[in-house]
Amino acid sequence: MTRYLLDTNIVLFVMLDDARLSSTARGAVASGPNIISVASYWEVLVKSKKGNLEVGDPRIWWSQALRELNAIPLSIRAEHIEGLYNLRPIHKDPFDRVLVAQAISESLTLVTADSAIPQYSSDGLHVLV
Repeated sequence: MTRYLLDTNIVLFVMLDDARLSSTARGAVASGPNIISVASYWEVLVKSKKGNLEVGDPRIWWSQALRELNAIPLSIRAEHIEGLYNLRPIHKDPFDRVLVAQAISESLTLVTADSAIPQYSSDGLHVLV
């Protein structure tokens, strides 16, 4: 069974019913099971505190995201951080790099709208764009 780790951009697109959400991503989210990393929560919190993202209270956003997407949370564990060591420096965003490492480590399919992330497929990443 395919399990989907949702990139932060996908979670935001779904919650906003954003037209940038591809039909492939929409289908994956609809079929589930969906997983949202604590790294996404961290990213939203940091960006909203800096004024770069408006989601209201990010603590409320997190619980709403889990509920609306019928998702389970994925904590960041030591083996995920260890996985960063072997990642090529394709992507500079540390949140996306953690998501890639988590997806590889947990054998999850990463659902993203980020066109750079599929370059990690040769590193063992399963990805849907």
